[in-house]
Amino acid sequence: MNVIKTPFALYVHWPFCVSKCPYCDFNSHVREQVDQAAWRDALLADLAHEAAMLPGRTLGSIFFGGGTPSLMPPATVAAILDAAACHWSFAPDIEITLEANPSSVEAARFADLAAAGVNRASLGLQALDDDALRFLGRAHDVDEGLAALGVAQSVFERTSIDLIYARPGQPQSDWESELARAIALGTEHLSLYQLTIEPGTRFATEAAKGRLTIPNADTAADLFETTRAITAAAGLPAYETSNHARAGAESRHNLTYWRYGDYAGIGPGAHGRRDGLATVRRKKPENWLAAVARSGHGIESEDALTPHERATEALVMGLRLTEGIDLPRVAALAGGEAPVDHAAVDRLSRHGLIVRDGDRLRVTEAGAPVLEGILRDIVTDA
Repeated sequence: MNVIKTPFALYVHWPFCVSKCPYCDFNSHVREQVDQAAWRDALLADLAHEAAMLPGRTLGSIFFGGGTPSLMPPATVAAILDAAACHWSFAPDIEITLEANPSSVEAARFADLAAAGVNRASLGLQALDDDALRFLGRAHDVDEGLAALGVAQSVFERTSIDLIYARPGQPQSDWESELARAIALGTEHLSLYQLTIEPGTRFATEAAKGRLTIPNADTAADLFETTRAITAAAGLPAYETSNHARAGAESRHNLTYWRYGDYAGIGPGAHGRRDGLATVRRKKPENWLAAVARSGHGIESEDALTPHERATEALVMGLRLTEGIDLPRVAALAGGEAPVDHAAVDRLSRHGLIVRDGDRLRVTEAGAPVLEGILRDIVTDA
């Protein structure tokens, strides 16, 4: 397996947001002021360090995530893309994605971001209901979000939208209508996430006080199955647990993660996987910035993964995909046998939850809602 010639991915983390959403546990922060020049220079330095560790590679995708990277000055985005093109070669069909909030202020930057080189936008609509948007702490309303989507679709080659469902008190019929409306908007990719209560968020505090209750497991499973049926019927089947796309419109960047390819991560809290090493950047923005000034990079830890760890990660990530995993590749990562309990696979196969087709192993439609349980059953310890 020649990883040197395999295109890899670059993740760039921009940690700042206008406000913190009550459900969000991402590494995002609100700051009154951001020294844009200092941040541009630090990101370029962090990028140069990764480039020195990964010479001669070809980039297949770049992803600006956050936080809210649509708050980045387009000139900073352009500088990062220009530097990446100097450090590495770009695949002819390179995918360059930027996450964006659908506010009118940020939509005004979309044309400049496209001119800088961004060719795919991931737009955080989150809901097509004004009451739901207020509940989710979003700053935009439906009309503003749809206007921003129209701008995005006019300037970027590809656009994806995010929606959150399984909200408190959300009837299945309401979600079906909302999803149908989203599909009618004409995007070729949908990221559809069930609302979960993450530790440390404001929603977690509300839930602990009994003021917030999300749908139970049975209701959530029904909503999940309905979501997959509706998107499949519309020609946007699930290709991953929460992601749906027309054929050819899948997120190439995220496929690198799920197929366990190499990727470099720069910016606060960014993770990377390169040549068997797991890299983690310092999480707090100020700490990361100070580390770059001191050392030329923001790395907090850089650890060699064992063959078993690499194989387990590939297995856990790959089974999220509808296509499943290639067992010989996982075995090669493990340096022997894949970390799979074959007796458990046989048992789950009899129940129609997983399928082994030659060298491939994949979770079925019936198994998708209980993927976490399947992984607990079949992944073996070292």
